[in-house]
Amino acid sequence: MTTAYDVSGTGPTVILVHGLGLNRNMWCWQREALAADHQVIQYDLLGHGESAKPTGPYSMERMVEQIAELMAALNIPKATLIGFSLGGLIVRAFALAHADKTQALVILNSAHARTRTQRNAILERVKQAEEDGPGATIDAALVRWFSEEFGRQNPRVLDQVRTWVTQNDADAYPAAYRLLANGDIGLEKTIAAIECPTLIMTGEEDFGNSPEMAGQMGAIMPNAKVAILPGLRHMALAENPEMVNSVLLEFLGHHSTV
Repeated sequence: MTTAYDVSGTGPTVILVHGLGLNRNMWCWQREALAADHQVIQYDLLGHGESAKPTGPYSMERMVEQIAELMAALNIPKATLIGFSLGGLIVRAFALAHADKTQALVILNSAHARTRTQRNAILERVKQAEEDGPGATIDAALVRWFSEEFGRQNPRVLDQVRTWVTQNDADAYPAAYRLLANGDIGLEKTIAAIECPTLIMTGEEDFGNSPEMAGQMGAIMPNAKVAILPGLRHMALAENPEMVNSVLLEFLGHHSTV
């Protein structure tokens, strides 16, 4: 098994899919709340954390297959998938490829139908990471990810996130970053075929994964609900876990059952 993972709790299975440059520990703000009534699977994406780091490029198909392999290894026939940022792209692709294994979806702070300008801005950051390593873009990222007030009052949280990102493999990180930059291509219309219950959530001030994008996804996907979190940016799940967890648990209570 090339995937590092943790299992906690019992009940209906929820699989947590983290974002670019992070790892399975980023769910520390959600794990306890979710595990009270669910079996929670946290794992490291390929190229991240303690999972295998094959030579790039990284394809969406391989990321999808990683989840399918993990489910088979753990004898999980069906699960609710919660994906953050890059993970939100991956869970959409997984639901399209494995509808029979997908009970419900949660898409957190994840992009949809980027404009050319938006995509080019991300590709510029990919180049920075290729040239100068995973730490090259982290300071600017933290500004996008957390509100100013939270950053001033919670430097330890920002330092933890900075550490996670800067510890990434110098070759795997930009390869995975390129997948983030282009991963929404092809999903813009095909997500209309995702029929499982879906929660789409983002921060009011997450401009790269905006409320407008969330609303567009919600209009396309037939069984989707959209939640916009006031005053929050990209890392809403760390800045205000109480608000995020409340919305998550309400959705799971209706749609994640044995």
